[in-house]
Amino acid sequence: MQKLPWCSDTMSVEPVVTVKNLVKNYGQTQAVKNLNFAINPGELFGLIGPDGAGKTTTFHILGGIMDATAGEVLALGIKPRDVRLQIGYLTQQFSLYTDLSIEENLKYVAGIREVPADEFEERKYKYLRAMDLLRFKERLAGKLSGGMKQKLALCCALMASPKLLLLDEPTTGVDPVSRREFWDLLATVTGDGVTVAVATPYLDEAERCSRLILMHEGEIQEMGSVAELKSGLKMKRLEVRVNQPDASGGTLEKLEEKLWAMPQSKEKIKDIQAFGDRLDVLTAQPQETEGLIQTATDLPVSIEVQDPTLENVFVNRLKGKVHVDHETRYPFVEKAPQPAGAEAIAARSISKVFGAFKAVNDVSLSVQYGEIYGLLGANGAGKTTTIKMLCGLLQPTKGEMILCGAKSNLRSAALRQRLGYMSQKFTLYDDLTILENLEFYCGVYQVQDRLKNERIDWVLANSGLQGQENMLTGRLPGGWKQRLSFGAAVMHQPEVLFLDEPTSGVDPLARREMWRMIREFAADGTAVLVTTHFLEEAEHCSQLGFMVAGELVAEGSPSGIKESQPGQLLEIRFSNQQAAYELLRENLDAWRVSVFADSLHIVVDDPDKELPRIVDLAKGAGIDVIEARPLPFSLEDSFISIVKRASVKADDKAA
Repeated sequence: MQKLPWCSDTMSVEPVVTVKNLVKNYGQTQAVKNLNFAINPGELFGLIGPDGAGKTTTFHILGGIMDATAGEVLALGIKPRDVRLQIGYLTQQFSLYTDLSIEENLKYVAGIREVPADEFEERKYKYLRAMDLLRFKERLAGKLSGGMKQKLALCCALMASPKLLLLDEPTTGVDPVSRREFWDLLATVTGDGVTVAVATPYLDEAERCSRLILMHEGEIQEMGSVAELKSGLKMKRLEVRVNQPDASGGTLEKLEEKLWAMPQSKEKIKDIQAFGDRLDVLTAQPQETEGLIQTATDLPVSIEVQDPTLENVFVNRLKGKVHVDHETRYPFVEKAPQPAGAEAIAARSISKVFGAFKAVNDVSLSVQYGEIYGLLGANGAGKTTTIKMLCGLLQPTKGEMILCGAKSNLRSAALRQRLGYMSQKFTLYDDLTILENLEFYCGVYQVQDRLKNERIDWVLANSGLQGQENMLTGRLPGGWKQRLSFGAAVMHQPEVLFLDEPTSGVDPLARREMWRMIREFAADGTAVLVTTHFLEEAEHCSQLGFMVAGELVAEGSPSGIKESQPGQLLEIRFSNQQAAYELLRENLDAWRVSVFADSLHIVVDDPDKELPRIVDLAKGAGIDVIEARPLPFSLEDSFISIVKRASVKADDKAA
């Protein structure tokens, strides 16, 4: 029997956290219902579930912040309230002091937790170096990007060397590079013996956990390792690509409609999810379903059989338990079609210089009507500056732009009426009700009276807010606010739609529905330009552009970008994973090595030469290689690889 990844011969077998029959009531509302689970020493334990599942309430009780209504909760063998000094807790809200520097925030936390001076210096260097914050230690916390703030908050939570670390959605709004650094540090601290429990809306992150529980309405729906949850689904995922799209467009949408309309689909197909250049078909009968797909279209298709994702598990388990309104369609007004290939958004060698700083350097891109274009990059890459130039909010230092087909007067009021914009930060008014906000936006966008009520009803139905119209908007959770904000941005059926991280903090089910709506607008001819830090959802885009240090360094379809990556991604399991992780990060570029549950993911340029070297390095350190197999690059792997390789080239050029 294989030893579990969080166990060792010297570790105590007693759980760090024990939860028995936990109940928490708020008045008549039962937020947590009879929870039972345990977290083992050194484990990276994950909680996933939609908004309102009870994850934050559970964390508040585990952290000793509130008491349970009923049941027993023990942390380190005693009540959490009595052991809070040994618990690190990173909440959803930003908890640092904005007028203190990075180093001063760490000193403050260390003082409260009575950390000795020598240990403080050692930990400060270790954690700031791991998070790439050491060179910014004098910068005020208020001047940090969202990703840097979250990384600093984690460093603060680790300063007292807690035995238990609780992280409540710690990477919301954090860019992919910072997220990778964040999770790599978690792998290091669990190797040091810290037990970690993390709640996350990002299921690609959840893949890194030792075990998971899936919660819904305060109850546990599933519990087990990532492999157990996926195998328990007893299904396969078919990636379907059309190799010769028809001239009229909408090929994938037509294929999806045909598949659902076929009588055999009800027994063979469990789920279909549309992405930018493929369909994912979930089925327990892959061979029969392949035949069904082949008969549904005259166009040549390629079909790859893959294991299901955690999102497949999440959606399949909760389907039917969470109400989603598929029937209320947006009341589109018919409009004249744009000529084939017409550009809605374009940049021709645009640059933006602020003083001596070149924020954007010679960027060119093109977005056609009906296309979804994803602009991706780490914090500081120049995405937001580029978007502000493209939508006419900022004048470029040089270069030309096209917006809604126009080349001049890009800041005119008439042109702005044709745009929709959802900013990175919530843009509605917290002190107005939901209905008042929607009526305000109808007025701003001059929505005709005959359309106003119908479109407000559509927003309420698709946001799940029917009957809540008179609630103050400020009382809504973050995920609900994002859905409402999206609805407000499209009240006027925009010709061009800019979405800056539209699904930040939104759970997987709500995220899927938002992308269904985005695709509906694209199918109607709207040009969509979107930024996101969540690389799995970037798969919904038809074209992607990757920015690094103000430059566009890669462009193409999601599949094309993944297939163009040099080298190979390997999944390797070792007899001592933590020792192998530390060894390989010392001997390879650190970005090439990451922990995923009970294995390491390693990027190599020449697998025939480098895999034997990895095996020899491990054997020399007394570590056995249990299994090694190639994996296809994910979009996140591709992003990290592109960004890191481009950064090396930039450093070499500067040298």
